[in-house]
Amino acid sequence: MRPAPALIGLLAGWALLGLVVSFDLLPAYAWALGGALLAVLALADAAAVWRQTPPSVQRRLPDVLAVGVERDVELVLVAGAQRQCVDVFDLHPVGWECHGLPRRVDLLPGSDSRLGYRLRPIERGDANFAGVHLRLHSPLRLWRRRCNVAPAQAVRVFPNFAPLAKLAMLGDEQASRAVGAHVRRRRGEGTDFHQMRDYRIGDSLRQIDWKATARMRRLISREYQDERNQHLVMLVDTGQRMLARDGTLSHFDQTLDAALVVSWLALRQGDAVGLLAHGGPRRWVPPQRGAGAIDMLLRQTYDLQPQPVATDYLAAATELTLRQRRRSLVMLVTNLRDEDSEDLLAAVRLLRQRHHVVIASLREQVLDQALDDDAHDLRGALRATSAARYLEQRAAAHDALVAHRVAVLDVTCAQLPGALVERYLQIKREGLL
Repeated sequence: MRPAPALIGLLAGWALLGLVVSFDLLPAYAWALGGALLAVLALADAAAVWRQTPPSVQRRLPDVLAVGVERDVELVLVAGAQRQCVDVFDLHPVGWECHGLPRRVDLLPGSDSRLGYRLRPIERGDANFAGVHLRLHSPLRLWRRRCNVAPAQAVRVFPNFAPLAKLAMLGDEQASRAVGAHVRRRRGEGTDFHQMRDYRIGDSLRQIDWKATARMRRLISREYQDERNQHLVMLVDTGQRMLARDGTLSHFDQTLDAALVVSWLALRQGDAVGLLAHGGPRRWVPPQRGAGAIDMLLRQTYDLQPQPVATDYLAAATELTLRQRRRSLVMLVTNLRDEDSEDLLAAVRLLRQRHHVVIASLREQVLDQALDDDAHDLRGALRATSAARYLEQRAAAHDALVAHRVAVLDVTCAQLPGALVERYLQIKREGLL
């Protein structure tokens, strides 16, 4: 319990009164009487706020939140038998963006009050609300009493799955275009037989079924679809390279979002999807198909965080080779540097003995901005020159992989979802698995 500004002001006034008494402008008993009256009021007010029963508080919010997405949180305060003036602040996880708190609430006896505020998680993983902090004001506003109420509450912060919900309402082609993939349709071509149908202008001669044509006495085409029941494995770097940030989210957060998008589209194609996190924390999610596979990926990866350690690409490739025996499309997402070329090339050679490998190398957006900005002074020129030199070395590392027939996607985080989806669909169309 602490004194309020009103009590401090009264004490200052009493001290000033003592100064006046010292100059014999007022009798001494006036100062003593004022002090006694102030002490009685302060003690009575302190006893009143000490006897107050804090209101009960209930927090209402989902058990699962999405990183970077604002959510409404509601606090329900139920007063006791006395009127109360209360300052309310929810003890949400440190660093989260909060709008609408602290708030002051006047509670009538036996009433309840609902107040809402908005909260934006900034990190995935497990988070805890320590309780609700209340500051009770005494009836005469001379004292403030602090207390914590409401039990602690744990929540899980998942990657932002709102884009997946929007894609669910679109067709496969529309969903692919929505994430930035340039889809080139090839009507009727694929690797799995789908159906027989009448010939259409534009069908190739290879599609015509001559036996069915002779039997039906009209041109009949075979229609194929992309092969289903294949495997896609996302190999995600959790090492120090993924700690870089573009905007408010780290490269790893944006990589995880992109992995969920391409995984969801692959599941719609009838394929099985798995994930191996390697470099820092390790996590293996075996390939699964069906509607529940995305939920499994979310539950298994929501608390993954990159760590400031070097990534051993060869060890990751060895682990994936041992875990995934069936031929799969392996999409490795990392931030490739020139010093990684030899280690990564050895890892890719190992993986290509059984799998089809695609590497997505993330490029920091700030590098492109450094080249686009005009250099007006020596510092700006050095910044642009350093960025150009770094990108040149990075391109040389990519060229070394391409020379060994390794597919490399040089993309920013914003381009990553569309690039992964586009390459996945291209591989499916060409029947490379």
